Amino acid sequence: MSVDQATVRRIARLARIAVDDAAVPHLQGEINAILGFVEQLNEVDVSGVPPMTSVTPMRMKKRADIVNDGGDAARILANAPAREDDFFVVPKVVE
Repeated sequence: MSVDQATVRRIARLARIAVDDAAVPHLQGEINAILGFVEQLNEVDVSGVPPMTSVTPMRMKKRADIVNDGGDAARILANAPAREDDFFVVPKVVE
């Protein structure tokens, strides 16, 4: 697969990137090189290869999904500009 100059301009417009007309041929070559590399990767047989989460074999660290209140309201509210009991005081924005 290769892209033409019109496709490069469309990609730039969709990405909201300003591209000068002089830079379009260079970008066309860059995008075509990337697509060529992806085509090479598609030729590799990866059947039977499990997906990896890291380049080194390791188990994902998971924490328990426990709902709590944080446990220390005084420390959480220590830098609040205004507070009342264990709550932040904020200006009213809805009438």
